[in-house]
Amino acid sequence: MKIAEAIAEKADDAAEFLSGLANSHRLLILCQLAYGERNVSSIIEATGIPQTSMSQHLAKLKKEGIVDFRRDHRTLYYFIADPAVMEIMAILYQKFCRD
Repeated sequence: MKIAEAIAEKADDAAEFLSGLANSHRLLILCQLAYGERNVSSIIEATGIPQTSMSQHLAKLKKEGIVDFRRDHRTLYYFIADPAVMEIMAILYQKFCRD
């Protein structure tokens, strides 16, 4: 494979990865998860995102490999699964959340 083709393939992978982050609701969810795992009810309470939308956003983040969950009886606890996302969230916090 030529270098240009390899770079193009990686660029597509990066664009797909970033599309999972490129939504204000998903960023709010990730801001909550940056502090540690949370159950869905606490994420809804902290963000104000309705249950139906929350389910869709969490499904997208899970599909992209950005978050994962663990089950404790009937409660799902979500967490950031990709360490690169934690680094990105730290940069976004510095750029947009600090006074």
